Amino acid sequence: MTLQREGSSREWWTGAGTNMLSGMPRFLSVESAAREIRIFHPTIVPGLLQTEAYAQAVHELHKPIDETTTEFVQQSVQLRMKRKEALTREDEPLKVWAVLYEPALRYTIGDQKVMHEQYEALIGLAAMENVTLQVLPHQGNAYVAFHDVNIMILGDGLPTTVQTDTAWFTVAVTDKPREVGRFSRMFDSMVAAALPPTRTPSFLHQLVRETA
Repeated sequence: MTLQREGSSREWWTGAGTNMLSGMPRFLSVESAAREIRIFHPTIVPGLLQTEAYAQAVHELHKPIDETTTEFVQQSVQLRMKRKEALTREDEPLKVWAVLYEPALRYTIGDQKVMHEQYEALIGLAAMENVTLQVLPHQGNAYVAFHDVNIMILGDGLPTTVQTDTAWFTVAVTDKPREVGRFSRMFDSMVAAALPPTRTPSFLHQLVRETA
């Protein structure tokens, strides 16, 4: 896939080191061109919404399993923080619509201080005009995706593209209509079962109180 959008010079990740996962450069190329991203993760807060401390704790938790190096962890965390800047840039800030699964929100990463900070950060994000957050409660029998869902809407005639992490520690990216349609149905189904965005702040404030 060739992305030809004004601003393609945003390839800031080229200096991020050689430790990126397979498929990551392509994913970053697509993500940097996206105008809107719709995301879900079944076990943790999605990467674009993570604080630095939370992202660090996630990587440290997986470090002995994935046998990654300290250098890889440091580079990955900084790369994640750099990606987040798209949400607050002055020129066409990235629109993000995220479904936050309640068990993922309550899954302790790091310690209570890390979680408290993450909840407060989500409250701040929920107040931004370009960010929509919905909480999917764990009660009931609503559909829940078994893997992460990332839908990147590009505009300018470019195809909507989807991404997910694989069990083989790689990043899978495709714009095949069949997969884009499947991911879209997954996301739409979870949105339909999630609480409305207006109830997100009160839900997150409750989590802040629980970790105070």
